[in-house]
Amino acid sequence: MTTHFLFDGFDTAPVTILLAHGAGASMDSPSMTATAKALSTAGFQVARFEFHYMAARRYGHRKPPPRAETVNPEYVKAIADLRARGVTGKLIIGGKSMGGRVASMIADEMFAKGEIAGLVCLGYPFHPPGKPEQLRTKHLLDLKAPTLIFQGTRDEFGTKEEVATYGLSSAIEVIWLEDGDHDLKPRKAISGFSTGDHLKTVAETVRAWIERPSRSSS
Repeated sequence: MTTHFLFDGFDTAPVTILLAHGAGASMDSPSMTATAKALSTAGFQVARFEFHYMAARRYGHRKPPPRAETVNPEYVKAIADLRARGVTGKLIIGGKSMGGRVASMIADEMFAKGEIAGLVCLGYPFHPPGKPEQLRTKHLLDLKAPTLIFQGTRDEFGTKEEVATYGLSSAIEVIWLEDGDHDLKPRKAISGFSTGDHLKTVAETVRAWIERPSRSSS
């Protein structure tokens, strides 16, 4: 089965960002769409895709999310299918919540092969809500692929205080978005920020990160 993509931005963009969805929402959910639009406005080409269980829901097959590691091969295939479509140049992989987690599990292999330049996770699920002892961080402790994780300060999948104790790899930078929830959405009346503000910060931060001299030859 060939991967189906949704594209935003221009195919002449020097950098493409491949994004997978979270466990419960499709690639064209409002949150994913807004994120893709923000990144494309910052000059990236953005490609979104769905894991098979989510794609099956479009045809009436209500499948629950599988264990994240079981869809690793689907992400690897999406990278290959994207290249087969003629997408060249620098590639960043990542996604929302589970999608970012899956990308993080294949990132080092793909980075070592020269297939990707880095990883971007949006709301990483460090642990299930209310279960801080069930960490999903083992592979992040010695991750080598350059990584940005954007996390809201209200994210119940990993608070700022918790994440500070994890001993994450030095290749990982965690960017905290004030009052953001797991979808990076803040309460404007409390924080003064809108979701659009935070997504603009995400896009501009990724652009500055990928343009660093140390990454220019990646």
